[in-house]
Amino acid sequence: MSEQSTVSRLLHYGSQTRDTATVGQHVRLPGGSFAMVCREPIGVCAAIGVWNFPLLTVCWKAGPALACGNTMVYKPSPLTPLTALIVAEIFEDAGLPKGVFNVVQGAGDTGDMLCRHQDVSKVSFTGSVAVGSRVMAACAKTITPVTLELGGKSPLIIFEDSDIDNAVRGTLNANFLSQGQSLKSRSEDIIGCPGVTHPDVRPSS
Repeated sequence: MSEQSTVSRLLHYGSQTRDTATVGQHVRLPGGSFAMVCREPIGVCAAIGVWNFPLLTVCWKAGPALACGNTMVYKPSPLTPLTALIVAEIFEDAGLPKGVFNVVQGAGDTGDMLCRHQDVSKVSFTGSVAVGSRVMAACAKTITPVTLELGGKSPLIIFEDSDIDNAVRGTLNANFLSQGQSLKSRSEDIIGCPGVTHPDVRPSS
């Protein structure tokens, strides 16, 4: 699946999210009383993107947020500053009002200001664990809700009844997708049972 196709699916998913995420609830309580849950837009969302998937990152952050009635201030990685600007132009051409989706450029100090800004109601960050911890600390100052998608590596556990060919394909894809510039690179294969054999897989010691 191409990146453009994935982006299209992400934005479509965001538009569908609106129909369920904004629906309230009516809850019956004892004695004939009831409670109502009303879901409303949270407000200004600040999003900080990453350099290795600049198009995907801006769309999976902006799509659901905008569809549910929020506004967004998006800070791309300083290594890939142009993609978000093109997305902003596409949104405007599609009829999105000015000021609903905004792009600010800068390095870490710009992201820090977004995290600490009193008018920001929600922060979403994609990047390293080290920077993510600083984002969380900055948001804690104003008790701003934060979503963190942090980098790291993950093992693949292979059991005896696994599809070993598929497991090998998954390992290669995880390590070499986008030239290996991935937050989910495979760190190791853990062979769960001694009965698992494959010419390209060596049991862990």
